[in-house]
Formats: sequence, C-alpha cells, structure tokens
Amino acid sequence: MRKLTYLVASTIDGFITGPANDNPDFFLYEGDHGTFLRAEYPEVMPTHIRPLIGLSGAPNKHFDTVLQGRGSWDIGARAGITNTYQHLRHVVFSRSITESPDPTVEFVATDPIERVRELKREDGMGIWLCGGGKLAAVLRPEIDELIIKLHPIVAGAGIPLFGGEFAPEQYDLTDTQVFSSGVMHLTYTKR
Repeated sequence: MRKLTYLVASTIDGFITGPANDNPDFFLYEGDHGTFLRAEYPEVMPTHIRPLIGLSGAPNKHFDTVLQGRGSWDIGARAGITNTYQHLRHVVFSRSITESPDPTVEFVATDPIERVRELKREDGMGIWLCGGGKLAAVLRPEIDELIIKLHPIVAGAGIPLFGGEFAPEQYDLTDTQVFSSGVMHLTYTKR
C-alpha cells in the first residue's frame, strides 16, 4: 500500500504561509538544505523551475502523486500556473471548483479521506501532501509520515501546519538533518 507523506516547510511557530495564504516566499531558498532537497526530492520542485536548476529530466524518487487543497493550488493559479507539478499526478481538493480548469489536474469535490484511501490502494510510488493546512487537518488520519522542513523563522501568524480541531496524535521521530543554513528536516512516522 502506498503511503501519504505531508512534506512541507514550516516556521518555528508552525506556519506554512502568510495569513492570507499569499506569502510563502519568506522561507529560505538558498543554502545547503536546498541542495539536499533538490538531490533527494527532485519531484517537489515545481515543473516550471526544474530546467533552471538542472532538474529537467530528473526522475521522481519518492512520489508520483501530489495532493493540494484549493488554497494551496490558488498560489500557483494566481501566477497563471494551473499545474505546478506537471511531472506528477496532480489532485486538488475543492468544494467550490468542480470542473478542472486544466485537463492535467484532477479536481475532487467529494470526501478527501475516501479519495486518498483509493489512491493508497493503487500501485505506484508515494503520495505527497503539498498543502495546505486545512486539507492536512482533514487528511490527518491518513497521513503516514511527516517531513517538516523547519526554517529558523518566526512568523507570528499565518496558515498553520494543521488547521483543525484539538486531537493529539503521537509520531516517532525517525530522522533528523540539520543544515548550516539553520534549516532542519524532521521526519516523523505515525505510531
């Protein structure tokens, strides 16, 4: 069975973007953490920048499917990019958009948990939950692994990693990587 991994950048205080879901650019993009990410997870690099960073033909190593909530997808759509990850199967969950504006993107208006369970039963590589916080809260029962790219930044406010109800769950820390840039990659597996 395929696993669902929530791999996302976060501030120290647990935010993944600005309050209006419009400012993910405060994260650190330069540094040794970026070199590692491009080498180990080339598939998380947006299609339109892959040629600029030497990843034109790079194969996917971990994931063949990406999931996004409508708000996360909107970040690219506002820039005129309706499929940020053309090298992956792209699934967007939205109750308000029922017909995809891009034939290469699947929009799902039904139960996200049921759709993820269907995806997990299919053959293939892992499934990457790219964002956002509301979708992560809904899919939390199905998340098998968390990879938090923890940046040495305090935002004070914004969209949280999980925007949901209080319901503690425990994870085991299975890997840590500390970079000279101050970024840490923390990998957790659900107990």
